[in-house]
Amino acid sequence: MGKKISRRLQALQDKVEDRDYTPLEALALLKETATAKFAEAAEAHIRLGIDPKYTDQQLRTTVALPKGTGQIVRVAVIARGEKVTEATNAGADIAGSEELIDQIQKGMMDFDKLIATPDVMPMVAKLGKLLGPRGLMPSPKGGTVTTDVASAIAEFKAGKLEFRADRTGIVHVMFGKASFAPEDLLINLKALQETIDRNRPSGAKGRYWRTFYVSATMGPSIKIDISALRDLKLTEAA
Repeated sequence: MGKKISRRLQALQDKVEDRDYTPLEALALLKETATAKFAEAAEAHIRLGIDPKYTDQQLRTTVALPKGTGQIVRVAVIARGEKVTEATNAGADIAGSEELIDQIQKGMMDFDKLIATPDVMPMVAKLGKLLGPRGLMPSPKGGTVTTDVASAIAEFKAGKLEFRADRTGIVHVMFGKASFAPEDLLINLKALQETIDRNRPSGAKGRYWRTFYVSATMGPSIKIDISALRDLKLTEAA
């Protein structure tokens, strides 16, 4: 038996035509269909022509969203000595060494992003089973293993996001809040598209972009004209 669709969602789905929308059109419709009783995120769901079971077809990187995420990002830093002080001074919500690792092992997860310096990674490695499933394990590719903790803290608090293609080659990523102006959402979406193009895996053959949908958290999927987004110049989006 199929999953029952609420009357609210059915009414919203009826507003979406079965066609490729121009980027700005799609984002205006996303806002119109964000009718939940909480502040919904704007989400992108992108199918790429990759098979991540092969190492040369994996996509994992970061994007700096120019208009931010609309979220307060709590950053924790695991480091040693002066780097702990540097992290605290740079705005880290939590910073520490072995004692912070112990707290995390005991279940403390009061952060959205975990940054670590390279020298503590052998100790952080034992947190893999706890952090991995939550997408919180620091990694060089994700920009969360670094000696420049001050810059990393500033970037993640300003709107830098880490994302990856799942095992089916689909990228799911939040690119702002549905409450943002369509023009601001477009600037963030363009930054995401350019990042995915720039980080195309070396093993990706044939058509790279397959389908590109956007939606509010509780709203219907809206298909975007990928060529129109890729052809868009940032001056047009600004």
